[in-house]
Amino acid sequence: MMLRGAIYGLSAAAIWGGMYVVSDVVLPVIPPFALLTLRLLLGLVVLIPLWWWSQRGRGHGFHLPKGKDAFRLLAVGLVGFGFSIGAQFVGTDLSTAMNGSLVTSASPAFILIFALLILKERLTRTQIVAVVLATIGVLIILDPTQAQFGSETFVGDVSLAIAALTWGLYSVLVRLVSRQFDTLLVTIYAFVGGLFLTVPAAFLERTGRSIGEIDLPVIIGVLYLGVVSTAGAMWLWNRSFALVDASIASLFFFAQPVVGAVLSIVLLGQQFTPALALGSALIGTALLLSLSPRREA
Repeated sequence: MMLRGAIYGLSAAAIWGGMYVVSDVVLPVIPPFALLTLRLLLGLVVLIPLWWWSQRGRGHGFHLPKGKDAFRLLAVGLVGFGFSIGAQFVGTDLSTAMNGSLVTSASPAFILIFALLILKERLTRTQIVAVVLATIGVLIILDPTQAQFGSETFVGDVSLAIAALTWGLYSVLVRLVSRQFDTLLVTIYAFVGGLFLTVPAAFLERTGRSIGEIDLPVIIGVLYLGVVSTAGAMWLWNRSFALVDASIASLFFFAQPVVGAVLSIVLLGQQFTPALALGSALIGTALLLSLSPRREA
């Protein structure tokens, strides 16, 4: 179960690491909240038939959560796909890409805090060391000296911090509700919950920005973001947190900047640097430590 959870979590982070290359093509044409709404709708188009097929194959009835259970699942989605990703979009727009990478890399730390407060998970010394090593690895790869924090980016930086905090809360809440509900159903309800915020926001942003010319690369990019980065990666991430303690699964997030840096080298022609090698080695060591058998009470 631990190995499967690690594969799911690392796969999701790897997909998200490549998502930014595709977003650079799509976001200049489609405004952020309109794109996020499209992603969630495409995710539902993919996942709802899969859930229907899985229930039919198991001989189960099509019983959906109602009342308080439905509200809980929708609220989890509102936190993750409404507030968190919405705040990330706003922050990225008002700040810089480097600031965004550095601030959102704090998400695993928030996951640990919420895992301690909500799930009552106990952190071992090994887990703490793993988080510290992975954080140092990310900082080496991203190079904080390139960040520009100041009054002109303050609002964006605060939005990015809110995004990191709420993503940590979302990830822990997913583990909580996955104790009762199937991961596929949790993901579907989460997408619907996110739409409660993204749809109104998409209409509001139309007053300041219109949709540009839609060509084949943009269509392919939207399909990739909706089917692979949203339906696929979000299910993988949620499944990882259903199988593995949140304090361990949080470390899988650190694979994202490594993949992003590697793809920048392969696709954008950036140079391979000693910082990338050292940072990746530290993150890899942290992941191995987190997956080692627990020997501490």
